[in-house]
Amino acid sequence: MARGENNVRYTQTLPVRAASAVYVTLAAHVLSLGALVIFELSRGRRLAAQLAAFGGRPQGADAEAVVGAVTMFAVLMMLVAGTSIAAAAAYVTWLVRARQANDRSAASGPVAAAWLIPGLNLVAPAVLVDEVWRRTRPPAGQRGRWLALLTGWWVSWLATLALVTIRLPLDSSAGDLTGVGVPELACSAVAALLCATTVRELTRLQQAARTCRAEPETVRAFSPQPSTGSTPIGHTG
Repeated sequence: MARGENNVRYTQTLPVRAASAVYVTLAAHVLSLGALVIFELSRGRRLAAQLAAFGGRPQGADAEAVVGAVTMFAVLMMLVAGTSIAAAAAYVTWLVRARQANDRSAASGPVAAAWLIPGLNLVAPAVLVDEVWRRTRPPAGQRGRWLALLTGWWVSWLATLALVTIRLPLDSSAGDLTGVGVPELACSAVAALLCATTVRELTRLQQAARTCRAEPETVRAFSPQPSTGSTPIGHTG
């Protein structure tokens, strides 16, 4: 019974729920960003022109004309920011637990450093994810497919980061509210999809590896015990 309890507790360390949180928050982020892009394309330029004409502080009838659009824009911005933070927190949580599923003593410090230290965070997170994959000991012949998936995710994420931090500030079309458009949405959606795929792949491998390790334990636990070979009292053979 003690061995079975230990196996149950160890199985619970698999980051299945953390992976589900990653899927949900990534989907929410892409949807909220898509809603913001639609608002930008349909109403953003006109709203920006109105606010510029009012000096940014409309009053009276002018305020009533734009208050609904301004409120919608503020809500969408908060949703994008909130889902971004939630997705980042969910992913970091999953990565910490995925590392600990392979090694209970794995510290969370390297994960935080990989994502927060400037310059290092352009490479280190992908290296950590690859380390988790290698320590899961996947079947032979999957290395090339995994590297293609990992590289695709990381390149699409860097492209999204470049569009947001480099292209938008340099964009000459100052008539928009934020400048976020279809290119940013497309890159973000691809990055989110590939990120979720890497999470799913690693979680699946860890589940398969845990099942393979648990089966021999179950067989030994329930296999019949060998006879001691003792001779009954009074039996002389």
